[in-house]
Amino acid sequence: MSAASSSTPTVFNHDVFHARAKVFDIAPKFMFYDPQGTQIGFLKQKLFKLKEDIRLYTDESMTQELLLIKARSIIDFSAAYDVTDPQTQQKVGALKRKGMKSIIRDEWLILDAADREIGLLQEDSSALALFRRLIDLGSLIPQSFTFSMDGQPIGEAKQNFNPFVRKLNVDMTRDPGRKLDRRLVAAAVVLLLAIEGRQG
Repeated sequence: MSAASSSTPTVFNHDVFHARAKVFDIAPKFMFYDPQGTQIGFLKQKLFKLKEDIRLYTDESMTQELLLIKARSIIDFSAAYDVTDPQTQQKVGALKRKGMKSIIRDEWLILDAADREIGLLQEDSSALALFRRLIDLGSLIPQSFTFSMDGQPIGEAKQNFNPFVRKLNVDMTRDPGRKLDRRLVAAAVVLLLAIEGRQG
């Protein structure tokens, strides 16, 4: 794990945290908080980028970079995003959207540094997902996502019931051994807010 994540409180140190989006600014901002309300992460999404380049920082000063999430190609339904630790310049893994399947139900493959599939991030149910998209009441029917490894659920990210604030509550306590790198968890939450949220 990077020096930044071990020396300062960051999103990687926590199995329970929440992330919320400020989407009414010109450039959307996303804040991460621990259960006590301490800020543990921040990002400001760049506008008008054909190829996503998302950087997560410790706070709004944006002086200490925690994570780089970069699309391999111009955004498409099957886009893959490489996740890199900027402290070591080492690739942590990747997240790949499951193309046409995600039109109905959001699904992301979780890959390791060698692009081997190690997990899955999936929206709660196909029926609810379809209903959200057809009726366009996503904020009134909050989304819930499950992190799985080896076919077993190890964590979840649940959307708040709030039509004005996009917020995800993350709980990874079912993975006490931290089989899933928390940097990939943070990257997945970023993509759910910044990419899926923009399309929803």
